[in-house]
This record gives sequence, C-alpha cells and structure tokens, in this order.
Amino acid sequence: MQVMKRGKMYKHTRDIILKVVALMGLLYLFLLSIELIGSAFKLFGSGLAEQLLQSTSSPLEGLFIGILVTSLVQSSSTVTSIVVGMVGGGALTITGAIPIVMGANIGTSVTNTIVSIGSIGRREEFKRAFGAATVHDYFNILAVIIIFPLQISFNVLGRSATFLSSSLLGTQGLEFKSPLKMIVKPTSHFIIEFVQSQPVIVLILGLIVLFVSLKYIVTVLKSVILDKAESFFDKLIFKTALRAFVFGMLLTVLVQSSSVTTSLVVPLVGAGMLSLVQVYPYTIGANVGTTITTILASLVTGEISAVTVAFAHLLFNVFGGTIIFGIKFLRNIPLFLAEKVSNIVYHHRWISIVFVSIIFFIIPLLVIFIIERF
Repeated sequence: MQVMKRGKMYKHTRDIILKVVALMGLLYLFLLSIELIGSAFKLFGSGLAEQLLQSTSSPLEGLFIGILVTSLVQSSSTVTSIVVGMVGGGALTITGAIPIVMGANIGTSVTNTIVSIGSIGRREEFKRAFGAATVHDYFNILAVIIIFPLQISFNVLGRSATFLSSSLLGTQGLEFKSPLKMIVKPTSHFIIEFVQSQPVIVLILGLIVLFVSLKYIVTVLKSVILDKAESFFDKLIFKTALRAFVFGMLLTVLVQSSSVTTSLVVPLVGAGMLSLVQVYPYTIGANVGTTITTILASLVTGEISAVTVAFAHLLFNVFGGTIIFGIKFLRNIPLFLAEKVSNIVYHHRWISIVFVSIIFFIIPLLVIFIIERF
C-alpha cells in the first residue's frame, strides 16, 4: 500500500514538474512571439517612423504621430527614447515632443490587443482576453482626452517637468538592460537573420508562435495550477488595487516594456484566473513603470531639455492615473467600454481586427494626412 502511494506521489510530482517546465518553455515562446511581431513592424516602418517623428508641425499632429509610430514599432519605450534623443540633439522642441509621448501611450497598447486576438478561436476566453486588453486602450485614450487640452492651454506637463528636471541637471546617465530582452533577443535575431529580415515572414512566424503558445499556455495553466494560482493572485498580488498597481509598475521597470507586462496578464484573464477589475490598476502601474526607460535615456544625453521630456512622460501617466482612478465616474468609463466591446466581439469576432486597424492605424493616418494637406 505504501509503495503504491509513493508511486502515485512520485508520478504526480513528476507530472507537475514536466508541466511547469512546459509552461516555462511556452512562456518563452510567448515572449519570443511579441519580440518577433515588434521586430516585424520595425522592419516595416523604420524609415517611416524616422520621417514622421521629424515632420510634426502641430500638437494634434504630434499626438497622432506618436500613436502611429508606436503602433508600428510596438514599443513606447523605443519611441520616447528616440524622441528624447531628438530633443537632446535639437531636432525637436520640448513643446513638440510632449504630444508625441502622449500619443505613444495609446500606441503601446496595440501589442496586448493583438495578443488577445490570439484567443479568437475560443469564444469565452477571447471575450475575457479582449476586455483585459482594451481596458488599457480606453484608459490611455481617456487620459489623453483629459490632459491633452490642459497641455495645449496651460502647458501643465511642460511646466511641471521643467521644475523636476532642473533639480537633476548634471545627473550622470544610467543604463539598465532588460533581462527579458537579453533572453529572447538572441533567438529573435537568429530567426530574423535566417529569413533575411523579410518583415512579412517575421510577422507570420511571430503570429504563428503567438497563437500556438497562447493556446497551450492556457491549457497547461488550467490543468496544473489554476486553483492554486487563482488563490495566489487573489490573496497576494492582486488582492488590492494598490498592490496590483505597484506590481505592474515594478515588473515593467524590471523588463522595460509595458507591452510585455500588460500582454502577460491577457492570457491569465482569458483563462479566468484574473478579472478585468483586477488587471485594471496593474496596467496603470505598467504605464508609470515604462517611463523609467525614457528617464534613463534622457539622463544619458545630459541635456536638460531631454530630461524635461522624459519627466513629462512620467507626469502624464501619474496625472492620468491619479485623475481617472481617483474619480469613480471616470474610473468606471474604461471598464464599461471594455466590457461593452468584449460583448460585441463575443458575437462578431471579426470586429476585433477592425477595432485594431481603425484605432491604431487608420484614424492616425487620416488625421496626419488631413493636417499635412490643409
């Protein structure tokens, strides 16, 4: 009898270990897929991004250029770091740069929205995942709607950021390498070189890896740790909004990519392990955490104007989070809209593709074209 019990325990332990190893491998593939998709968009839009950033002629155009360029390169950290470098080099003014970094906040949420579409074949899971992704979209859009007019009228971000940056003049530059980038980048680089930097092939491979990894991540999570993980998240990390916010902020500081950290929770919501309400403050924390990369980049330039733009990015997210999350009516708007759109895509899944196309690409392109034309 004892031997049989030990045999069952051994088999159970072995199965758990094997599934945890499989889960780690699938998570690596998931992160690799995000890197490949981002690299594909960079290959598509690298030249266009440079030209657009240099061609901004008004705050409104700058805002939509920030959305479009960040949607193309899928990294607000990359875009804002480029903007900071351009300000430091005199190619952009502080006033011209601030609307771009505000737009970058909206553009960066395209990644987790695309990730949610990876669950499109499983209706219930897709509904939850798409809601988790779009709550981030709607929060960023609402923050811009509130703060952009204040910035245009009173330069609230510029004034506040100038006050902060003046106290840091002469600070030595710092650099921090993202551990995830160090792990995923070599494989991504090898694949891109192998396909001779063809963006279409890189994008297709990235999407295939994304769909496969998401499908099996959810399967393994449900079979091994769903009950325990739900308890762990509820009682520890996501028990309160403050804890979720801090966790999202710290994790994003470590990996230096809000696209990655917000995308990580999308399949967890899809699997039913987290709720839309729980991940909402986490995404706000990720918004704040991603600004650290910009601040580090600005300190490297040694230019107070560049540091000012970096602090404007930080303050935009701090002000946006404080105003929206601090006022119940405003706090509920992104949740309400995310639930509405997730109910719509539950019945008409093709609308999710239209949503991404219109919000992140078509509207910004149309606005930029109209401003440039007239």
